[in-house]
Amino acid sequence: MVKHVILWQLKDELSAEEKQTVRENAKKNLESLVGKIDGLLSVEVNIDMLESSNVDMMLDTSFVDEASLKGYQKHPTHVEVANTFVRPFTKSRACFDYNK
Repeated sequence: MVKHVILWQLKDELSAEEKQTVRENAKKNLESLVGKIDGLLSVEVNIDMLESSNVDMMLDTSFVDEASLKGYQKHPTHVEVANTFVRPFTKSRACFDYNK
């Protein structure tokens, strides 16, 4: 199994209300990808961070293997969700992929 973890910071110019809307939309739409992309086993978007956090959202995904992760990254359904609900609103992104 392969894990794919992303941490995002949202753009500073977004209000607190806008950031919450972005988080909720990202969570709903990213988590809806399960069952739509071969090899994607699970998606969890964490948006209820503690005040000590220095990022706004965390994506935690599981894949059958590395080939499945690579397929997900370019899959049109994933790309559409990312380009609509995540990328326009983020100022930074950190990724950590590993075998479990």
